[in-house]
Amino acid sequence: MKKRLYKSITDKKMCGVCGGIAEYFEIDSTIIRLAWVLFTALGGSGIIAYIVAALVMPNKE
Repeated sequence: MKKRLYKSITDKKMCGVCGGIAEYFEIDSTIIRLAWVLFTALGGSGIIAYIVAALVMPNKE
């Protein structure tokens, strides 16, 4: 079975993007969320990337 990137339906705070990325790489979602906050704080483009990911990533069914 091929691995696919989906938004998480169980581990989500807003849209499930960070939870889905964490499930894909099999790591803790807190690490992804902290990295995303750092990415946003340093460059500011993290917010745009999150919105794009939330729109593009499919929901896990």
